[in-house]
Amino acid sequence: MTYTPYTPPQQPLKPRRSRFGGFLKFIFYALVIVLGFLFYGSLKPRSTQNNAEIDELRAEVRALQTQVAAAPPVEIAAETIREVSVESEVTRVVEEVGPAVVTITAEKPADESSYGYWGFFFQPRGRSTSMGSGVIIHRDGYILTNNHVVDGADVFTIELANGETYPAELINRDQFSDLAVLKMDGPVPTVAELGDSDSLKSGETVIAIGSALGNFKNTVTTGVVSATGRFLQTDEGYYMENLIQTDAAINQGNSGGPLMNLDGKVIGINVMIVRGSRASSAVAEGLGFAIPANTARLIADQIIANGDFQRPYLGIQWQDLTPRLAYRYRLPVDYGTYIYEVIPGGPADRAGLQAGDILTKIGARKIDAEGSFYNALFAYQPGETVPVEFVRGSEVLSLEVRLGGSETVGTGL
Repeated sequence: MTYTPYTPPQQPLKPRRSRFGGFLKFIFYALVIVLGFLFYGSLKPRSTQNNAEIDELRAEVRALQTQVAAAPPVEIAAETIREVSVESEVTRVVEEVGPAVVTITAEKPADESSYGYWGFFFQPRGRSTSMGSGVIIHRDGYILTNNHVVDGADVFTIELANGETYPAELINRDQFSDLAVLKMDGPVPTVAELGDSDSLKSGETVIAIGSALGNFKNTVTTGVVSATGRFLQTDEGYYMENLIQTDAAINQGNSGGPLMNLDGKVIGINVMIVRGSRASSAVAEGLGFAIPANTARLIADQIIANGDFQRPYLGIQWQDLTPRLAYRYRLPVDYGTYIYEVIPGGPADRAGLQAGDILTKIGARKIDAEGSFYNALFAYQPGETVPVEFVRGSEVLSLEVRLGGSETVGTGL
């Protein structure tokens, strides 16, 4: 038997508490309590301030409610709350501006081709007539239309949308912009307002009104602005500049009628359609063009105020120069304006230009395949002094010319 001495179980040693740790805890809790009291105390006056502001706002709201209740009821016009859609806007514009659109009948005197034998006498067979459209732009009865609608005519009749007809007289016209102003002798139903064509953007909805084919009075078509700033060459050798292109249907008889936006403003005067090009046999649709309203306003205002529209005058007889002519006559440049006569005493004569000179530039405008002499000259106003570049022999020279305005000799240029 083996004796094993008894060993009592050992108790784990407990750490000895530190008096310093207890003191720290006491300080911490005391600080929390003090800060809590301070925070609560700081909230009490702010809460009182907020309550005062809320009470003040409530008082203002009650005062406004009292004023509204005492005010008389406001009647809202029906047009203020109308539903806006393209269809409804088109209808509104046509109702408002349609009466200002007129049909123009222009009678031309008989010419040699109109004469024939009637019985035993050789006499005119009758006067020829043409029809177009126009738009009233002034309370005094002034009507804006195209020059080609009135060209060569001496008797004019205006037919209103309601069928009433009145005589009219031609005030004046401008061939190069294809614009003319008539004045009707009768009551004016309404006046169309010219808008700002410079603010137009491609894709805007536009409305065309005119007498399609001369018989279908006040025909309405719609489309969009396809493009702006278009140039088209005319048979007379100059370009019509800055035209508005639209796909709104424009037919013969629509010439001179308005192209309008959805605000009811005239932003263009319909002038032509293009079916194809000289370089191709392809046929195009939806290529209509209008003269910008800003151009129309400038010319119409001058005609109404002064009775005419003055173009700058250089005082030359001239011929367009092409590469073919330049090659044939061995000229030093392919494009330009060949002067074959200088009008004595005119602006060109006073400046020192001579017959045989070839103009290549007027001011900042070149005379080349892209820019005609007309367009270069018409970029400036009568009375302006502009530099002119030209070729004389083998030299390229320049001089300044003060453009005239009232002279009209030969071509008027």
